[in-house]
Amino acid sequence: MTVAYMHMNPNGGSPRFGFIVAKNVGNAVTRNRVRRRLKAASFELRDSFPPGAEIVYRAFPSAAVADYGTIRSDIAAVSARFVSK
Repeated sequence: MTVAYMHMNPNGGSPRFGFIVAKNVGNAVTRNRVRRRLKAASFELRDSFPPGAEIVYRAFPSAAVADYGTIRSDIAAVSARFVSK
């Protein structure tokens, strides 16, 4: 339901997040709800990312009908390869 891309900022700093929720996800209300859920889920995982990480999440249309728990577990799964061990 989401895909993640990461870029490392050479200047370091706290992790930053970006969200892509295209019109094929739904109307404006639905897209904003999906974005808010993605934002909340990613900020819960913020401390597990390395300093300087810049992560972009792209939501697929299936995210429009998913509940928060499903979105959070999906964010954790797609971010697993980026988190610091």
